[in-house]
Amino acid sequence: MYTIITENDESAWADETGVLYHFPKRYQKHLKPGTKVIYYKGTLKNKKFSSKRLSDAPHYFAIAKIGKTYPDKESSKNDFFATITDFIPFKEAVLAKYESKYLETIPDSRKSNYWRDGVRAIDEDTYQLIISKSRINKVSEQKTAYISDKNAEHYQDSLESFSEGKASKRYVTTYERNPKYRKQAIAIHGDSCTACGFNFGEFYGEYAEGFIHIHHIVPVSEFETPKEIDPETDLIPLCANCHCVVHRKKDKTLSIHEIRTLIADNSK
Repeated sequence: MYTIITENDESAWADETGVLYHFPKRYQKHLKPGTKVIYYKGTLKNKKFSSKRLSDAPHYFAIAKIGKTYPDKESSKNDFFATITDFIPFKEAVLAKYESKYLETIPDSRKSNYWRDGVRAIDEDTYQLIISKSRINKVSEQKTAYISDKNAEHYQDSLESFSEGKASKRYVTTYERNPKYRKQAIAIHGDSCTACGFNFGEFYGEYAEGFIHIHHIVPVSEFETPKEIDPETDLIPLCANCHCVVHRKKDKTLSIHEIRTLIADNSK
């Protein structure tokens, strides 16, 4: 399947390009897992967004694939969202019109309202035509080094100097992680602790809204080779306390069942 997905400069959804994509339920049939998509932006309406676009005119600017789709628990309209994989941006905009003709084929019955659809199914020929006009920026997805789960217990110590007035260095092992997985995991699982139910926003208010640790069920440090993470099955949200307890012992990572048992046994 091949589909155009529209990204608006201003949206009610806090999506991030190449990470998450929200859409009304009626488009679910066009956004199945594995669907190849092309990102599209319409005409610029607010000049403040001009610097964040490849063109002020309607254009295509990236390709990607749909990972998985989920009901949006925060929506009152039965909306859905998709995780995005294999995101590759274009170096330059591919304008929607080429030599005064649209790259997308518009059915005669839809000429008056075709562009109202934010999600539009296309055929493979149209997909390849748009790709042929692009300069694809073939770079790997950005990765950021985070502190290893295995060293979480000692992370704070690594940032503190134990002798005043003297420069010192601390070294810890870090592992490459892709920050998009954190955002996808929170979208899927929410931002309450899976073990104890604690929610930072509910306890501390707006200042802490959305804050949570994301735990790799299998620690990153134990990966023999780099692997594609499934945020639905490989990641879970944990509060800072539960996360530290899970990794308290260097030679053992507690399972969620084990830490829930500890909490239950000691709350009686």
